[in-house]
Amino acid sequence: MASNQPAPEAPAPFRPAGPGDQGRTWEEWNPTEESIRPVRGKHRVAKQRGLARSSTVLGVGVIAAVGAGGMATAQSKPPVSISLPDSIADNLPDAKSLPGVGAYLSGDTDQGGTVTASSPLTTAGITAAEAEQGTTDAGEALRARILQQAEQQQAGAEAEAKATQEKAAAEEAAAQAAEQQSDAEAKAAAKKKADEEAAKKKAEAERLAKLALSFALPTSSYTITSTYGQAGSMWSSGYHTGLDFAAPTGTPVKAVHSGTVKSAGWSGSYGYRTVLELDDGTEIWYCHQSSMDVTAGQKVSTGDTIGRVGATGNVTGPHLHLEVHTADGSGIDPMNWLRSKGLSI
Repeated sequence: MASNQPAPEAPAPFRPAGPGDQGRTWEEWNPTEESIRPVRGKHRVAKQRGLARSSTVLGVGVIAAVGAGGMATAQSKPPVSISLPDSIADNLPDAKSLPGVGAYLSGDTDQGGTVTASSPLTTAGITAAEAEQGTTDAGEALRARILQQAEQQQAGAEAEAKATQEKAAAEEAAAQAAEQQSDAEAKAAAKKKADEEAAKKKAEAERLAKLALSFALPTSSYTITSTYGQAGSMWSSGYHTGLDFAAPTGTPVKAVHSGTVKSAGWSGSYGYRTVLELDDGTEIWYCHQSSMDVTAGQKVSTGDTIGRVGATGNVTGPHLHLEVHTADGSGIDPMNWLRSKGLSI
């Protein structure tokens, strides 16, 4: 805090004694004492930096010198001598106690305060391994380290890129292999299915061929004129219930399979009709015959003649009306039934 007291008045300047000054006491004015008007208000006193920080300054300087020496070649220069005045040298700490510096200074000092480095500062940054290899220049050593590190990084980057490429290639190869395997499996499955279907068709053809040996068409020299289910007003049911084989009158009518004659005689609109019952209970109706060659209860074999084509009953011309009924009496399509026995119509 600044003082608020009034400044003391300065004494009158000195002058020689004159008349009328007798009896006075004169004092010598000293301007260094409390005769100077103090400065009012806050003020900052500059601190004088002493020698306490000299060691830090010296350490920074030495480190800077080491760095500079590492970037330049100074092997041809003699060791550097550092001289300091006695007034400063006496207040400096022991150079050997400075971190990172004492190892590079010799333990001898001359009487003038001169400290001589035991080796050039250009070798300060060289490691023991580099020294064993014959490296004596810190700048070259640093350059070699940088180049080695760059090469290592480049090699690492190339290795990583190569590994990435190899991984991508392996994944692509695996995907292609999986796709090829999938295609191969699909083709194999399709081929197997086709082979199975072909085998089934072949087996069915063989079965029908063998079965056809025991079945025969009901007549020969025929023309199909009406099919099963065909609609028309000429049929009382409104649709055709059998299969018509148009042929000349007197054309032989044959047993389609071995069986027993269940009935043979006149049957109204069917004219002369023969009903042949097969071993499985299926009935074959032969209608509109001109004559019949079998009687009820008679056993017949495949291909035997059981009658003749005619035009009896409700007809418009000579033909064989053939119907097929299952064991339960239901009528089915005669053409499909004959084809299921291996016969071609």
